[in-house]
Amino acid sequence: MRRRLLLAGGAAALAAPALAQTPARCAGPVYLTIDTGWSREAEQIAAILRRHGVRATLFVANEPTFRGDTTLSESWAPFWRARAAEGHVFASHTWRHWYFRGDPAPGRVTFAARGGGGSEVLDAGALCAELARPVTTLKRLVPEAIVLPLWRAPGGITTPGAVRMAAACGLRHQGWTRNGFLGDELDSTAHPNAALLRRNLANIRAGEVLVMHWGVRSRREPFAGIMEDLVTGLLARGLCFETLPADGVTA
Repeated sequence: MRRRLLLAGGAAALAAPALAQTPARCAGPVYLTIDTGWSREAEQIAAILRRHGVRATLFVANEPTFRGDTTLSESWAPFWRARAAEGHVFASHTWRHWYFRGDPAPGRVTFAARGGGGSEVLDAGALCAELARPVTTLKRLVPEAIVLPLWRAPGGITTPGAVRMAAACGLRHQGWTRNGFLGDELDSTAHPNAALLRRNLANIRAGEVLVMHWGVRSRREPFAGIMEDLVTGLLARGLCFETLPADGVTA
């Protein structure tokens, strides 16, 4: 039997309006997506987005945070509730944030923790459950959250089997475009913020799917330090930030 995620009612257009307006003449959309992570700069990033009326698509997993809890624990409910009220929408990033490592047999996919911390082989039902759990947990914390029928594999790494099985439970995989990789996971010594800002402003075009995190533990120069300059720079070029459509965007 095909399993499907329970989606929030309504459409993203009915979400709470942003505090600022997009440019009167839009030169084309860009789609900011934010994956869960260490979350150290989460409030700072959220404030920047709120200030400029930017709505994003938030891919959620239950990852450890700088506070010693996890991103989908009760302690993060106020944060997610505020993001839903601002008009952000949500999608699945798997529950455990493990990585897909191959298709050992038809209808089976290997799912492994980073650094050799364990692995298992998922069948279709187990994969659907892994993808459903973060959004059903989010809906318990934030009943009004709008959840799209999309998912993103950790690291963007998929297998043909994982994509097929997820599609059978109603979910389309959403990656990011080449120019949409903002670089917040890169080593800040080799890729300082100033260089990332120059690169992103020079390369991002209309239609890009952008990816970043609510903070990356290993980065010594937090990407949040250039987030406002990036947002204002893209808005100044007439680009409009939009949430992903329910059927995703080709990346």
